[in-house]
Amino acid sequence: MAKNNAKTLRKLTPEERKKKLDDLRKELQSARAINAAGGSQTNPMIIRETRRAIARILTMQREEQ
Repeated sequence: MAKNNAKTLRKLTPEERKKKLDDLRKELQSARAINAAGGSQTNPMIIRETRRAIARILTMQREEQ
């Protein structure tokens, strides 16, 4: 997963942010499925980082409204 800090996300266009949001949601879904199935993830913090990145994007979208 690439770095998803606010500075890099603000440089993206709204369309790029929407695509990134969709990708992050799919990534979160697969990470949760692996976790629920009892599999071990390579990075246990991936769910937390992904959730926070999604929240950052949603916050930026609300700020633009």
